[in-house]
Amino acid sequence: MTDFENGARMPDRSAPESLLVVAAHPDDIEFCVSGTVMRWIAEGTRTTYCIVTDGGAGGYDSRLPRQVMADLRRAEQVHSAKANGVDDVRFLGYPDSRIEPTEELRRDLCRVIRDVRPQRAVIPSPEINWRRVADLHSDHRAVGDAALRAVYPEARNEFAHPTLLRDEGLAPWAVPELWVMMGPTPNQYMDVTSVFDRKVEGLRIHTSQTAHLSDLAGLLRDWLTEHARAAGLPPGRLAEAFQVVSTE
Repeated sequence: MTDFENGARMPDRSAPESLLVVAAHPDDIEFCVSGTVMRWIAEGTRTTYCIVTDGGAGGYDSRLPRQVMADLRRAEQVHSAKANGVDDVRFLGYPDSRIEPTEELRRDLCRVIRDVRPQRAVIPSPEINWRRVADLHSDHRAVGDAALRAVYPEARNEFAHPTLLRDEGLAPWAVPELWVMMGPTPNQYMDVTSVFDRKVEGLRIHTSQTAHLSDLAGLLRDWLTEHARAAGLPPGRLAEAFQVVSTE
């Protein structure tokens, strides 16, 4: 690890062999962590996206039926993921803006974890981040709560959701490390300056969510500059922020 004067730290860990990124909505990953994911993919990381909701409550065109919006957002996510090097995108199809960390959702997340068997998982924070309104969506925190409980202790416990092992042959799996996004207390930062343009283009593919933004690149640059400053990076650098948690 490299320490900075303000106590923030940059990870110098090698990219994981396998990665699972769990998000509430299509476009959450592109907004929050796609730069980091692209850096790891460039080093050989096998990556899976798991999107919990159908995204049907998103968008800004009231003329579109909600199912059409959900179908559109799914297509946008698949296209954007592929542009960033991710072919394995899984949709759980839960209703947008109505997520609770139910036993059913935790079981579905455990299923993905046991199937993918990731060395590292990125999940939303279950905590409130009062510094940024975009992070306050209740779906983010509910998915973060469910994903945290799926990672620890349920996915590693053969007696949790026993049908996964008994009926589907999915053996328990312990994810060694969590990288939590959108949380109030980040302790790790990734410099994504080199992939910033690709991050913007990946987000622009989510036209239903970003076409109304007159300066999408500027908005992202402002957010990522804040993170880079917190990390102690030189002026002009851009970073994504995480709280890293060992589960071992």
